[in-house]
Amino acid sequence: MTSAQLTAAPSRPQDTEGDRDRAPYTRSGPTVAAAGITVLLWASAFVGIRFAGHDYSPGAMALGRMVAASVALSVFVAFTARLRRDRPRPTAPGPDRRAALPRGGTLGLVALWGVAWFGGYNVALNAAERLVDAGTAALLVAVAPILVAVAAVLVLGERLTGRLGTGVAIAFVGVALIAASGFTGHADKVGVGLAVLSALLYAFGVLLQKRLLARVDAVTMTWLGALAGTAALLPFAPALLGQLVAAPLSSTLGMLYLGVFPTAIGFLAWGYVLSRWTAGRTTAATYLVPPVTVLLSWTLLDEVPAPLALLGGALCLTGVVLATRR
Repeated sequence: MTSAQLTAAPSRPQDTEGDRDRAPYTRSGPTVAAAGITVLLWASAFVGIRFAGHDYSPGAMALGRMVAASVALSVFVAFTARLRRDRPRPTAPGPDRRAALPRGGTLGLVALWGVAWFGGYNVALNAAERLVDAGTAALLVAVAPILVAVAAVLVLGERLTGRLGTGVAIAFVGVALIAASGFTGHADKVGVGLAVLSALLYAFGVLLQKRLLARVDAVTMTWLGALAGTAALLPFAPALLGQLVAAPLSSTLGMLYLGVFPTAIGFLAWGYVLSRWTAGRTTAATYLVPPVTVLLSWTLLDEVPAPLALLGGALCLTGVVLATRR
């Protein structure tokens, strides 16, 4: 979510057995709380998009969200940069491990990631949620980890395992059930297609991000990606300005909420969790996003899930867990 989403999430290359042995796994209160906050914020993004989408078009809402996110992230980056400047430099020999801005081709790839993730993904998801409910969108986007695993087999030459094949088949049946009936008993084929497009852009973003995080720290990459995504969305500025005048305050606040909380705070909280848990354990936490989204949309938007769609959602999550389990 993402969504970022959230919305969406910072990721890093898959942990090896040695990495898992070396990585400390602590169930500390702050880490668990940060993981819970991230899941809740990313789940709320699907509901927030559905709510604000009545008054803002997909492109205008994406731009407004990313302007808010870019401002919040810029404030955070400036604050942390000042703290680093005030901190004494290490006197012992060795590199000064301070965040550095990427250059050249790396910077170009970070910009491409931001345009695809914060620009394309947000517009596609916003458009999808004008036609399908929040639960349907969340469950369809949740199959993105399977797309990442399949792409790793096709593009990166990773081995196709029986577990991955079974997981893909189960998730496909779940998607078919959701597409046939919709989560609330009504399916819009265009909306389903746009949600699947969101999942594809999500998967592309994760694959590119995994490569780039070896060269760029997560906070810097998120900040620069947000700026690139905002720049790519600037053609929607006239629409945003016109809709700001006509939209009720509640919808505008909802759009700003999407930028500050699920995007900026959600990504920063996720980075905090990633620094303390292994990638496998943090990824498992994202499986909670669709169920929480369903509960929130049921409670706040009165979008009651249909029994067949609940079965499809359960199959989707089962397939994702099976295909991505290490």
